[in-house]
Amino acid sequence: MTWRTVVIRDRAKLDYNMNYLTVRKEQEIKRININELYMIIVESTAVSITAVLLNELIKNKVQVLFCDEKRNPFSNLIAIYGSHDTSLKYRTQRNWKINIIEIIWTKIVYEKIQKQYDFLKELNKKEYKLLEQYLEELEYNDVTNREGHSAKVYFNSLYGKDFIERVCHKFCV
Repeated sequence: MTWRTVVIRDRAKLDYNMNYLTVRKEQEIKRININELYMIIVESTAVSITAVLLNELIKNKVQVLFCDEKRNPFSNLIAIYGSHDTSLKYRTQRNWKINIIEIIWTKIVYEKIQKQYDFLKELNKKEYKLLEQYLEELEYNDVTNREGHSAKVYFNSLYGKDFIERVCHKFCV
């Protein structure tokens, strides 16, 4: 069952051993079963990763996100053959015109906010009204970042304002 997101923030060596991700820091070694992993976020550029681990992560469909020196998302690890027509999908999407991409992005953001709104309303959380406002304010290509504002309202409503700190304290390696 995949449920765990691991964030690597400091210098470390990541390798694979008997179906475990092994995280080696200066005096500390942590082992996490790969079957539990949903995603690994590598925030530091001072991390080394073995090729065997990368292969096992891909086989197990674990998302891997790499950040740049400023800790901003930079790239991710994607299997080349996720389905029989993956290459065709990549080529097709690469050739989309920018206005098509922006239309699709606007629809995706609308649906995300709509689902958050529906769930908060179902739970009788008053914050759903703010998400309703964000749906009305949503502009083409989400230039006003309603998605980001909605996510903050949504997660704070569900888990409290210290949600991010609690998650990082528990799962950041």
